[in-house]
Amino acid sequence: MAAAARFFIRGSNSKLPVPGVGTGSRNSLGAAFLKPVPNCSSRSKTQRRHAAHFSFQPDPVPTQYGPTQKMNLFQSVTSALDNTLASDPTAVIFGEDVAFGGVFRCTVGLRDKYGKDRVFNTPLCEQGIVGFGIGAATAGATAIAEIQFADYIYPAFDQIVNEAAKYRYRSGNLYDCGNLTIRSPWGCVGHGSLYHSQSPEAFFAHCPGIKIVIPRGPVQAKGLLLSCIADKNPCIFFEPKILYRAAVEQVPVEAYTIPLSQAEVLEEGSDITLIAWGTQIHVLREVASMAQEKLGVSCEVIDLKTILPWDVETVCKSVVKTGRLLISHEAPVTGGFAAEISSTVQEECFLNLEAPISRVCGYDTPFPHIFEPFYIPDKWKCFDAIKRMINY
Repeated sequence: MAAAARFFIRGSNSKLPVPGVGTGSRNSLGAAFLKPVPNCSSRSKTQRRHAAHFSFQPDPVPTQYGPTQKMNLFQSVTSALDNTLASDPTAVIFGEDVAFGGVFRCTVGLRDKYGKDRVFNTPLCEQGIVGFGIGAATAGATAIAEIQFADYIYPAFDQIVNEAAKYRYRSGNLYDCGNLTIRSPWGCVGHGSLYHSQSPEAFFAHCPGIKIVIPRGPVQAKGLLLSCIADKNPCIFFEPKILYRAAVEQVPVEAYTIPLSQAEVLEEGSDITLIAWGTQIHVLREVASMAQEKLGVSCEVIDLKTILPWDVETVCKSVVKTGRLLISHEAPVTGGFAAEISSTVQEECFLNLEAPISRVCGYDTPFPHIFEPFYIPDKWKCFDAIKRMINY
């Protein structure tokens, strides 16, 4: 029944008329998650409250990579995919609705430019999408699969965990599918509710053999995605969907890479270490400013970027300096990746800790709709955690 509902909602391979498909106008589904209904004069209260929970801070212009162009996050992803298709004749992009540009427009124009044999739609079957990608990568292609929402990656879980991640190991390195990259929109968006707001990175972090990457903005998105595509291991690349249009930076036009598994210290501090990835980085950067202004507390902000394998050295070095650690992510707190970071830091830095490690995360409930502003780990929850840690 769920598959049937998605068939009529998403319209892939359907004979029914779908607004925006084949007419040159925007495919409306992704826009529905990012913009208010056109006839509405203002956003809903839920959307306004969610948009207020973070303020995007652009990175400095990376002039070392050549000429730049103003891009939002989805355009930087498109640019990375364009660079790949232009330079690698074996590269193929496939998924639900990607031939039309995808619901978030990340593949717009690529089918017209490179042809239907290199950018093409698939059936509504995530297990089949990833299974096909594994086969294509094993045969020598650079396979870039799109799962339309991270919430729908679960039907492909067996293919990712039992096939893609283990292919090299079980064959004794005779065969591999390291040329496979799986892209997917990820995280909360303001009104996505149960099935369009989840952050499933921790499920895959338990599985050796794959890499998991989450960017914080357009510059990072392009460089990290190109690194995933070039990496000789299967990679899952989660794209924060709320940043697709909210995040705008000057992004290099030409191809460039940003190293995987290297966390980045965005702001140096001496009193407490703050760690996050994706959208939550911008929450913590604002929290760091609040802590400095209101409490006189100096915060060191670290973007983990790669969830697996993650940069233990950079994190522990920071905690040794500050003596305190706060980790924040949108996913539920129990079994979230913050637990792995907390456990590792406790083992490696126990004698340096001056307060218990704090996790500010989502609740252990399904992702709500109208109560989303109360669910997300916003700046006020993180700020309260800092006050408790400082006064411990």
